[in-house]
Formats: sequence, C-alpha cells, structure tokens
Amino acid sequence: MLIFDKQGNLLFCDVSSRKVYRLTPDKKLTTITTFDKLRPGGLAFHKDGRLFIAAIDLSDNTGAIVAVNPDGSGMQNIIAPEAGYLPNDLVFDDRGGFYFTDFKGNSTQAKGGVYYASPDFSSIKVVLPNLAMANGIALSPNGKELWVTEFGRNLLHRISLTDATTINTIGTGIAYHFIGTAPDSMRSDANGNLYVALYGQGRVLVFNPFGIPIGQVLLPEREHGHNLLSTSLAISPTVNDLYVVTSDGDKGKGATVFQAKVFGKGLP
Repeated sequence: MLIFDKQGNLLFCDVSSRKVYRLTPDKKLTTITTFDKLRPGGLAFHKDGRLFIAAIDLSDNTGAIVAVNPDGSGMQNIIAPEAGYLPNDLVFDDRGGFYFTDFKGNSTQAKGGVYYASPDFSSIKVVLPNLAMANGIALSPNGKELWVTEFGRNLLHRISLTDATTINTIGTGIAYHFIGTAPDSMRSDANGNLYVALYGQGRVLVFNPFGIPIGQVLLPEREHGHNLLSTSLAISPTVNDLYVVTSDGDKGKGATVFQAKVFGKGLP
C-alpha cells in the first residue's frame, strides 16, 4: 500500500524485504520500520499522527495490525497475532475507528471478511463476512459507502452504511466482476471515484461513485509482459496525481513507482 503523509512524503511497503519506506518529494528514500517475520501490506494514518500497518505471514497464517510513531519508533500491537486475523488493508473513518480486511480463504472457501475496530480499539465487529481473500478497502469521501475487493473471487463490493457497522437495507451489492487476475488495493479520490489496482494486469481500473467503469491507467510495457504485478496506489491530496507501485517479478525490471494524471485529487 502507498499513502501520503502531511508533509507530502510518499510511504509504501516492500513485502519482500518486510520494510516500510518513506520517499520525499526530492526522491530521498529512508526506512521507517522493518518487521522480523510479518510482511507489511496496508498503511493508514490515525488522527493522532501514528502510522498503522497491516502485516501478515502467509507461511503460517498469522497477521497483525501495529501502530508506530512517524519515525518508526514505539511499535505497539493494535490487533495482535493471537487474535487470529490476516489483516491485509485498513482505512480509518472520521470517528477514529478503522475497517480492515481479513485475507483468509480462497476462491472456493470464503473464510475472510471485513471488520471494524472501534475508536478506542476495545472491540472488533464483523461488517461483511464470508469473503474469499478480502483485500482492498476504501471509504467514500462522506464515509457512507465502503468499498471492498475480493482477491479470491474477483469481486468489487459496494456497501452503503447507516452507521459504522450497520449496512443499509438493500445496501450491499457486487458493483463489478473483474476478468483475469485479481483486484488488489484501492483508493477513493475527493470526487468519490474509485481506483483499483489489478494484480497481474499492469493497470488500474477507475470507477465512478456508483461502481461504473469510467477509465483506466495502463502501466508502461505491460503489452510486452512487464510491470504486471501492480498491487497498490495512492493519489496526491493536493493535485490529481496517481502513484502506482508494481513489480516485474522475475522478468528483470525490478519494482517501480509510476505516476499518472487522474480524475481528481486524493482524500486528505
């Protein structure tokens, strides 16, 4: 996952090295924190300034959500491995609670879901159960629509909420069924449009606030089989610039962050 801090730095995860990095506007790269075993994948800032990180280890099906200070110090378990979740991604609401995806299951075993941690982090409630490898998660600008991708079944869910954990009557539906390899992380822009990174396709698909496709961002050299492992993205809150992180796998071009113009600015 990628995310901007208040200083305009871009933060992102390196799953392979178990690190979270900070990239300044003048392209200076530093390490914020390194995990011993878990692999970081999701990032979100709490209103108190701490960075929350979702991390998992699929080799033994463990995961956690931790919080660190902006400099990486003071790591604290918010959701400990003993809780039994595989947190893939997370997003805060305006109350200070957060939604997170549980990456359990596969295409024929829907063991994952979406959960909500209360603002004081004392309770966790299920919002949408029975998902196959729940992955990306995003909130609309007004906080009333929750978006979720199912990596295992290629689905995009649009959920209309009456409160933090209650779904409106007829308020949940599948807005889109993806073709090919799977939907990964996503972000909303300030206009309510949704941007979904497609892992294995080297592109980002863009939807309007109702889940209708309105555009896409194609990564360079995807037509030649390069830069296909696009997993995550961020949108600048000051200009309509999209940043996409991708890997070339074993094809020789390494990992890259690409930039493109999109329909709107990111959420603060």
